[in-house]
Amino acid sequence: MLRFLERVHERGLSRTGRWIADEERRQAEQRQGEQARPSEPDWFLEFGLKQDSAPVSVHAGGCWNVAKRSRGVPRDAALRALAEGVAACPQCRPNAELGYLG
Repeated sequence: MLRFLERVHERGLSRTGRWIADEERRQAEQRQGEQARPSEPDWFLEFGLKQDSAPVSVHAGGCWNVAKRSRGVPRDAALRALAEGVAACPQCRPNAELGYLG
């Protein structure tokens, strides 16, 4: 009877070991995915509803008001858009962050 009890506990311990290994593997994959994720752009141009529409606003990176129709752009493209009359987002105020006084 004691050998039977020993086998039952060994199986349970083995199962627990597999659960631990699976969880550690999942956490390692999650960390690896977070490290491989590209960084968020510093500036966004938001475009209108039509596919070929011009930009309608400029946003700073991390702005909560960035729409799905936005695209990350470099600093000089954001400055150029502001100089061409594209509106600055009133929530994140990218013109102030860019030092654009126009």
